[in-house]
Amino acid sequence: MMKSIHLFILVMTFTWGQAQVADFENFNLSSESFLNGSDGNGGFSDDFIFLPNDYNDAWMSWSGWAISNTTDTDTPGFMNQYSAITGGGANASSTYAVAFVLGESIMKFNDLSTDNTVYGLWITNSTYAYLSMRDGDAFAKKFGGDSGDDPDYFLLTVKGYKDGALLSDSVDFYLADYRFEDNTQDYIVDEWTWLDLSSLGDTDSLSFALTSTDVGQFGMNTPAYFCIDEVRNAPLVATEELNATLRFELLPNPASASVRIQGLSERGALCSIYDLQGRMLSQNRVAAGEALTLTGLASGTYIVKVKTMEGAGAQLLVVE
Repeated sequence: MMKSIHLFILVMTFTWGQAQVADFENFNLSSESFLNGSDGNGGFSDDFIFLPNDYNDAWMSWSGWAISNTTDTDTPGFMNQYSAITGGGANASSTYAVAFVLGESIMKFNDLSTDNTVYGLWITNSTYAYLSMRDGDAFAKKFGGDSGDDPDYFLLTVKGYKDGALLSDSVDFYLADYRFEDNTQDYIVDEWTWLDLSSLGDTDSLSFALTSTDVGQFGMNTPAYFCIDEVRNAPLVATEELNATLRFELLPNPASASVRIQGLSERGALCSIYDLQGRMLSQNRVAAGEALTLTGLASGTYIVKVKTMEGAGAQLLVVE
């Protein structure tokens, strides 16, 4: 007999243990302001990380990292280079870091009190890059082109360094992806999303590099910006109290290789799978009617959290 498990109101209480967290709130910025390295200090220290900054006095320009709490999600162009498309920091905070990548932006670790693994961070697009990809501008194309069929993407690749040597493993994160045959699945990230970096293992610094399908004579046309917040050196075993506002079904349940989420709108959803200890095991965007693969999950019970433009919800899933 098929077993159906529904969880309409789920309270998930998560902890971070003795995690070190770099959340950038200690810079105490005044409202709608930023730090771009003009003080000549060469970067920004917060908890266990150091974010290098290269500021050019002659041109009043910078690369590497900046710290910001600006909230403008509407103004396109370079003059709005310090804003996150979310209008604030992760988890209702105000301050975050902005990367402007020339080749690579480096994150160095001052001291990791437990081990040398950075488990992850929250990431989203800058307003500058988001609006450029969505609408196009004088320098960069509208993603998808006029037809919407161009297979464009904006990709972040994170690698680790150890004792000056670049390690072989990497983590890829698509800040925008228009490669789907079904254009309704195309997306540009517009919310804070957890990026799991634990697979990079023992490192003393991280490299962040960007690539795009929109490339011209002088290199990448897409604005080379993204935003991060809450860099953590402990596993993600925490999330919020979740009052389900979205009703959906997992079919089949129990499942083995894959499961479909019935009840999604055409825009699809961001789907996260947690174990019962609250550790996030995977996070994927799923289109309406698309199967969510369960590869790598051992037999047992898991929490599937689904977030859409219409709301959020969670259900238990049994994997056989």
